[in-house]
This record gives sequence, structure tokens and C-alpha cells, in this order.
Amino acid sequence: MSSSITDARRAQVQAVLDACPLIPVIAIHRPEHALPLARALVEGGINILEITLRTPFGLDAIRELRKELPEAWVGAGTVTSVDQYRAVEEAGAQFVITPGTTDSLFDYGLTASAPLLPGVATLSEMMRGYQRGYRHFKFFPAEVAGGVSALKAFSGPFPDVCFCPTGGIRKETASDYLALANVAAVGGSWLTPQDAIDQGDWQRVTAIARESLALLRNGKVC
Repeated sequence: MSSSITDARRAQVQAVLDACPLIPVIAIHRPEHALPLARALVEGGINILEITLRTPFGLDAIRELRKELPEAWVGAGTVTSVDQYRAVEEAGAQFVITPGTTDSLFDYGLTASAPLLPGVATLSEMMRGYQRGYRHFKFFPAEVAGGVSALKAFSGPFPDVCFCPTGGIRKETASDYLALANVAAVGGSWLTPQDAIDQGDWQRVTAIARESLALLRNGKVC
């Protein structure tokens, strides 16, 4: 196995992050909600969909959305083991996001078919991936781990690293993160409020997506 990530793989991750500055963190609690929820987000301008493995329905949702929404990037989140990584690849995930990262996940991601956005909370964790050639990371949990101030500090010793912060970010604060040069996109669950999903209020989901994109001040648009 290669000991360092390739430039081509870095480009794959960058392409995902460049597709849209907002990445919804989606937990599917009822299988029948997956497609209308995803369509509502896409209609609102969100074309990256992170389907988490927090529920038993994540894998089936990835399969369905890859078939029904070819115009969207569909990936897997909350991947915590190599076995899960392999399972989401088989389901068709176009990218993989982890909440934290083990050495085995770092190593598997070097040659996996779906590019990895590894989760880190500290510089020490990030440096383990950096040694393997990773230059894109999920920063989680963003607000608890220092938020905007931490990412500003990270840019000093590692100006070539790009982040997607997630965790505690709100519609009103997303633009603060995206204003940073080392932030390509932000993730959040505010884009998919559970009460709207339970009520099947897909128009509200679309409206939230549009409003969230309209609040961005630095020109990063889908």
C-alpha cells in the first residue's frame, strides 16, 4: 500500500469541497424521507449530501440517492471503521467523512475508491494525516474545539491545509468560517431540521438551504 496520498486523490477531495460551500449532515430516521429530503436540498442549491451512518438506513439511502440524483455529490459521514468504509464504497458513496481518524482509516483512505475527508480536532491529529499527504480535513467538533480562532491559528504552521468545519455551526455563523482562507466548506445539521423532516415540510428545507446560501458574504457559491 502507498504510504502517501496522491495529487490526484487530493484533487478529488478538493472537487467535492469546491462543489458547494455548505454540506448538510443528514441522518435518515425513516427510509421514505431520504429521497424527498435530498431533492429539497438540491432544489435549494445544495448539491453535496453527507448521509451519515448514525442510523441503520444510511447505506440504503446512499444507494437510492446515487441512483435517483446523479447531479448531486452523495457521500457517507460518521464512518468510524475500515469495514464501514468498505461498505459505503460498495453502496456507491462518492466521498467519505469521519468524525475522527485512526491510523487504519488514514491508511485505507490512501487508495480507497472514495476519497477521504478525515476528521480531526487538534493539530497533533492533523499532523498524522499530513505526514501521509492529506491536505484536507474535517474540523470537528468545530465550536467546542476552538472554532474560528483555532482555524486561524492552524493556518500559521500549515498554510497549505484546507478544512471543512462541522459541529455547532449555525446558519448565522457559517459565513464567519467561510471567510477564512483555509476553509473551503462548512457542514451542519441546521440545514435539515428534524421537525421539518418529521412533518414532511420539504418546502421549508428548500427555503433554509436558499437562505443559508444567501447569507454567505465571501462569494463562495455552489
